[in-house]
Order: sequence, then structure tokens, then C-alpha cells
Amino acid sequence: MALLQIISAMAMAIAAPLFLGQPLFTLPVAAQAQWSRVHEIPGFGLGTWRSNGDQAAHAVEYALSLGYDHIDAAHIYRNEDETGKGIADANVDRRYIWVTSKLWNTDHQPDRVEPAIRQSLSDLGLDYLDLYLMHWPVAFVPGDGTELDRETSIVDTWRAMEDLVRANLTRFIGISNFSRRNLNVILDICDICPYAHEFELHPYLQQNDFVNFHKEVGIKVIAYSPLGNTNPIYNGRHGNLPPLLEDPFWKKLADVKGASVAQTVLAWGMRRGTVVIPKSVHENHIYQNMFSLEINFNVLEMYNISQQDKRARMNNPSESWGVELFADLDDHTSLDGNKGQEL
Repeated sequence: MALLQIISAMAMAIAAPLFLGQPLFTLPVAAQAQWSRVHEIPGFGLGTWRSNGDQAAHAVEYALSLGYDHIDAAHIYRNEDETGKGIADANVDRRYIWVTSKLWNTDHQPDRVEPAIRQSLSDLGLDYLDLYLMHWPVAFVPGDGTELDRETSIVDTWRAMEDLVRANLTRFIGISNFSRRNLNVILDICDICPYAHEFELHPYLQQNDFVNFHKEVGIKVIAYSPLGNTNPIYNGRHGNLPPLLEDPFWKKLADVKGASVAQTVLAWGMRRGTVVIPKSVHENHIYQNMFSLEINFNVLEMYNISQQDKRARMNNPSESWGVELFADLDDHTSLDGNKGQEL
């Protein structure tokens, strides 16, 4: 049995005698959040980006049945209802799982922030979130398009998100896909400061200085796309690089560890102190990924891995949105004129 399963089984066994039946009354959201047994974000979870329909529901249910305790969701993934179905079908105690969702760009206007989280909660079938992230530091005009709203700042949006914590709709708030400059803007004004920052991290885009900066200021780092260019949506990006799972360096290291390349890469992500959220809808991958929890590295191995950084970003909508993202980070896209202004 994998380590995560053992820990989860022990925790549930301890709690089981207290919660065999339905509660006689419903606790306020604040009390439910305070009673959460997951005090810190788990270092390993299931991503749900590009998981469709029934596949998403089954993947979430299966992962939770194995002992996963962390689900990463978002409104723009358009599958939060199915993610919520998977949570419900797994019949797990809400207090033993961590659920993250994200505010989409069309809902940055302060009066739209609370309705947006309430919609996510309704779709997920939950009373509160553990973490709610500003998905991008970019505001769109409400609707279905990507027209920029240059009147709404990330500070305006953050202030409204702070109120979500005060209203007990989420335990923590955070950010996603921010540059260092934009992060500092929030740190300069926050009353409730970011708990976590989710951004692209993998062996081909290690961003060691940026990761270390988060450690210095006490912000958790969540690595999305932790397996790099294995996601089909990244086909053609940095075509000079081999698929990560076929990279000779990683294949050799995986052989040393007696593990798959995917397991070894995920283990490295956790050992450097980041949270990894690999996405899969395949039972075998969901199960096999758990064994990354059992892999360790020595100092020399960690150093050698750091020398494999390609500074290759796979996810960058700067050109399509007309705004310069990641301006002070590796592999950003520079735009000309007004279109190149960083929001």
C-alpha cells in the first residue's frame, strides 16, 4: 500500500467512530473550516485541467478512494460540477480533503467576486473552499470574450477576495500565474496575504530564484504542469526539446530510483518544496503517480537536476490576450506598444 493510502486510512480509522451517522445539526461554515483536519496544503494532489465530463468525475472519485486528499479545480476548466460529483461519489469526510478553485478573469470586478466563488461552491457541492486563487493577474470585461478591463486592478480584485475569507467562503486565498512584480504589488497592500501561488514549474522551467523568493516571504508554491511538455496541449512548444518522459537524463535517473520517469519528476517537484498536482483521467496513472511520495534524492542529484533547466515556458497566453505576462521571469513574451503593458 502506498504511503498516502496508509496515512489516509489511519486518519479515517481514527475519526470513524465519531462520524458514523449524519450530524444532528449543520455546523456554520466557519466552524467546518476550523475543524478541517488538513491544516496545510498537501504536497501532492490531483489536477483537473482538461479533464472532461464523466472522466473528471471518475478520476476524482478514484483518486480520493486511493487516499488522495487534494483536488485542484477552477471555474474555467468547465468541469467543477463533475469534479463535485466525483467528490460526492467518493463519500469522503470533507474535513480530510483540500479543495482549491480559481477566480476567472471575467469575474475580477469586485462586485462579481463573491458570486463567482458561490457558483464554484455550488458546482462543487461544497460549503467552503480551502484555497481560492486569482487565476491570472488579468481582468477581462464580463462576458465570453477576452477584452481587457483596464479599469479593474489586481488590487481591486484582491480586496474583494479578502472579504471571501472574512465571509468564511474560503479558508485561504492566493494567486496564480503572477510575475514577481505583480506579486509584490499584492504583498505591499494585503491585509490577508497570499497563502499560495500556483504557476508553471517542471524540469524544463525550474525558476529556482522565483521559487526561493516565495520561501523567503512564506508563500506556498503549487506547480502546475509538473510533467512539462507531456500535456498534448503543449505540442509544438519548444519543439527542440524531447518529451520530458523521454529525456535521457531523466530516464537514467529514473532507472537509478527504480521508478518511472513521471514518478521521479513528481518526486523532485515535492523534494524541492513545491506542491505538485499532476492531471490524469487514467486510473493507472493516478495510482502510479502516488509512488512518487516514496522517492528521495541526495544533494548531488538535486544539483545535477538544477543543471537541466531549459527555461522553457509551455503556457503563455500573452499574445492572444494582448498583455505582457511573466515580464520579469524566464521565457516571457515581449509585446510592442500599448499591447505590451503589464497589468
